[in-house]
This record gives sequence, structure tokens and C-alpha cells, in this order.
Amino acid sequence: MQKARGFTLIELMIVVGIISIIAAIAIPSYNDYVRRSQLTEAFNNLSAYRVKMEQYYQDNRSYANGAACGAGAPAAADSKYFAYGCQLNTTAGAAAGQSYTMTATGVAGSNVSGFTYTINETNIKATTSIDPSWGSLPANAGTNWVAKKP
Repeated sequence: MQKARGFTLIELMIVVGIISIIAAIAIPSYNDYVRRSQLTEAFNNLSAYRVKMEQYYQDNRSYANGAACGAGAPAAADSKYFAYGCQLNTTAGAAAGQSYTMTATGVAGSNVSGFTYTINETNIKATTSIDPSWGSLPANAGTNWVAKKP
């Protein structure tokens, strides 16, 4: 009589159950890790843009170039996950062209949609919105960029 070799159905079901539990934990963690890595695009481009604006200011004594910001927006090759915009601040009593706010907004349909970051001429970094799955904005979002779940 030959001994049967292989796995029983119970053993296979236990392995499938263990793999599904591990996947239920690992996949969301991996997706969050990928999202956090994509956020660095906004941080790098906003910081680089601020340097360009300061260089422009040194040459022109104004952040304005007509009705637009002096330095051009980040190159298309550098902006895969975020769209960028710059707005000259025209608050009452402020001299024209002396302040700006640069904004990075997550592209719709990407992992970072729902995220919005800003920086201004005084290097104040702020997070104005985050993805709802991350909960609500933390208390320090007005002075820092939020890079991970609060």
C-alpha cells in the first residue's frame, strides 16, 4: 500500500487564511508608504521654487513679473503628482510685488489628490488640506507640511 503525498484541504485553507490576513495588513501600509513618497515632490518643488523666487527678488526687488510671479512654475518633468500655482499677495497696505504664496495641489485621480501645500516669501510652510482618509488636519498644519498620518 502506497502512502498518499500532498496537502489536505484543511491545510491549504489555513495557508490561504494566513496569506489573506497578512495581505490585509501589508497592502494598506504599502499604499501609505507610496503616498508619503509622492508627497516629497511637493516639498522639493516648493522649496526649490522659493529659492528661485528669492533669486528673482534679488535681481528685481520685486516678486512680481507683470501680474504674475517672477520665477516660472516648476517644470512639467518635475511635476508628476502635483499642480503648482503662484499668487501675488495684494493685502491692504502691502507694497505691490513684495509677497507671494506658492501652492501645490494634488492631481485629481492620483494617490495625492486632496493634499494641498503652500509656502510664502517668509518660508512659512502650511498644509491647507489632506486626504480625508488621513483624518483631520493636525494643530500644527498652519506652520508645517504634513507628511504622514496625524
